[in-house]
Amino acid sequence: MYVCICYHVREREVRSAIQCGARTEESVGDACGAGTGCGSCLDRIGELIEEEATADTLLPSAA
Repeated sequence: MYVCICYHVREREVRSAIQCGARTEESVGDACGAGTGCGSCLDRIGELIEEEATADTLLPSAA
């Protein structure tokens, strides 16, 4: 599914950018272009950042 219609950026691309270290809407935009057009997708990008942050905390830690 597309997150950013302006630049045809799919959800998996946004999640990948987040998993590679993007932690703000701006850094996601720098990584893949999402959110740099009209801005209507910024809320969804923020939600994905939160989801990925939550997923990070649910992973078991390596001992």
